[in-house]
This record gives sequence, structure tokens and C-alpha cells, in this order.
Amino acid sequence: MPYEKVCIMVATVIALVLGTMLSGNISEDAPVAIIDLDNSAYSREMTNKINASEYMHVTAVLNTPTDPSTLFYRDQAIAVIYFPPDLEKSRYTGEAANVGVFYDNTNTAQSSNIKVALNQLLGLDNAAASGDPGSTNDSLQGTIGLADRNLFNPNGSNYNVEVQGFLFFFGSMFFTFATIGMIPRLRLTHQLDGILMNGTPWDLILRIIPYGACLAVSFVFGMGLLRVLGDMTFSGNLIEFLILQVFYVMTVGMLSLLFGWTAANPGIASSRMILFIPGGFIFGGPTGPTAFYPDWVVNVSHIFPLTWEFHFTRDIIERGASLPDISKEIGAFLIYMGIVAVLFCIKFYKSKKQMQQRLAAEAHQKAEMKRLAAEMD
Repeated sequence: MPYEKVCIMVATVIALVLGTMLSGNISEDAPVAIIDLDNSAYSREMTNKINASEYMHVTAVLNTPTDPSTLFYRDQAIAVIYFPPDLEKSRYTGEAANVGVFYDNTNTAQSSNIKVALNQLLGLDNAAASGDPGSTNDSLQGTIGLADRNLFNPNGSNYNVEVQGFLFFFGSMFFTFATIGMIPRLRLTHQLDGILMNGTPWDLILRIIPYGACLAVSFVFGMGLLRVLGDMTFSGNLIEFLILQVFYVMTVGMLSLLFGWTAANPGIASSRMILFIPGGFIFGGPTGPTAFYPDWVVNVSHIFPLTWEFHFTRDIIERGASLPDISKEIGAFLIYMGIVAVLFCIKFYKSKKQMQQRLAAEAHQKAEMKRLAAEMD
């Protein structure tokens, strides 16, 4: 390895690329949904104030009773604000009233700025309602309180964030180490030519299945330990989670074979793991809230398979979503998996064609040598 070049390249990538992508440390225009059962001029005014905040962006306003937890699926919202019926009336009659707020506590850092902003908005509104100098609302008598609730990870446990993130990261990393050198191993043992000549891409994919089964078992075993020995919550259905692991394992396995295909030996292939596994861990949510990243960073992060895995764990394990609840996300992942499968098949048949051309050239060369030897005799 030309270390004198690599060290400068690594420093440049980290300083410029990661420095740009990870520059945010607050949730700017974080998605917020509103359940407005008052549907009054006051509730609409508060909705506009919330949307005008630099920390929040109202993505949906619902005027019917809705389970707030469903609005967090697929990272659609970080907070859900609830305006109860007769909220405006309470301000004029002096009755106590509260605005409810539900926070997505799958990552405790992502909602801190929203909490501060909402308290400031209500504080200013109550100050105006109490008849401060310069206020035009002297007839208002009631004050509005803020009643909040942290969902999914109410005690802010690290078992559901960092520890769980490391479980899936290291499991995927060692699965890749085990499979990324498969093609070079087959090439060195002279088995690859036989598979290319007489087989299909499925013959290579089948070799991933035992490793994938071990990975799925390790995930369940690890989560079991976190649940028994720690305070990790598992709100969803284990069978539905394992169904998605089948697709995840197949996708990572095909990517692993693709990245290791041209390596001269398994050792060289293993070093390529860094190209497609760690990115999902960095940008997928365990190391920092995705709300801190610009939209283009969140979109680009989906080229890493581990990003999808962390989306599924947040929705199924922590938020308790079912497969139909996240059908859009699953559909997008299946498209991603299909693209990987197409690239894998293209690589397989391209290598098969190259091998056939090589064998034909070798056969032609042997025939020429025999002809020349016969002429010399």
C-alpha cells in the first residue's frame, strides 16, 4: 500500500466530504405533523407560527382523530402536535388547556431544538394573551400549557440506539468479510470457471445463504441479550422483521460479491468492505439523527444497504410498525435490491462471456501450435 498517498487521500476525504455532509448539528426544518381537532382561527394561527420556525416544517395537518405513533413511520415526523377541541374557546373563558406534543425519542438529540422552540412560541403567545404592553389581545383570559410525551424510547436508553446500531453494523461487517472474498477463493481453487460455464447467478447467491442464516440468528441472539440484560424495547413483530432480513442479506451478499469480484485474492477483497458498509452506519441514524443532515445527504445515504436496515429497525423494532405500515419503504428497498440484482447478473454474464472468449482463444492457439508442429514434421 502506498501509504504516503493513502494518508493524504484519507485526510482529504474526511475533511472535505464528511466535513460537508456532517456539518449540521441541529434539526433545521424538521418534519412536524399536526392533529388539529379544534380547527379554529387560533389553531391555524399557531400552525403558521410553527411552520415559520427555523426548526420545524409542518408536513401534514389532520383534522380527524389519529394515532400519533403512525405518523412517525418511515421518519415522516419528529414531533406530532395535538390541538384539542375547544382550544380557542378556553383562551377566552379562562379554562385550563394544553397543547399536546408527541416526540419521536428513537434518538434523544433530534427533538431538543423543537422542544425549546415550542416552549418559546407558547410562552410568547401566553404573554400576549395576558395583556402585556403593546398586546392587542387584552380580552384573552386563558393560558395554554404544553403537555409532552416521549414515544418509543421514553427513558432514552442507549440500548435502542448506539448499542443496537453497533450490533447491526458489526454483524453486517463480519458477514461481508466472510462473503466478499468468495469469488477470489473460487477463482484460486479453479471452481469459478465451472460455475460460469455451466451455472447461473443463482449458483453463487445460494452460497451466501448459510452465512445469511448465521447473520440473522446473531441479530436475534444479540437483541435477546439486550432485552434480557438491558432495557431494549421491541415493539414490533419478530417474524416480520426476519422476513425483511432475507431481502437485506441477499442484497448485502450480492454487493459483497460484486465488490470482491475483481480482487486478486480474498485479502484484497476484504479491504473493499469499507466502500459500502460503514457509510450506512455513519448516515443511517445510529451515530446521529438523520434530521441533522441536509436532505441531499439523507437521499444519497440510501446507496448504502445498512441505511435501509436502520430504517427497518426504527420502524419495526422501536415504533412497532407492521409490514403494511411501511409498504412504501419496503417497495423502495425492493427496487434498490432489484438494481443490485441486475448489476450482479450483468457482471456474471459479462465474466462468462470473457471466459468463453479466453477459452476460445486458448483452443485456437493450441490448434495453431498443433498445425505448426504437424507442418514441421
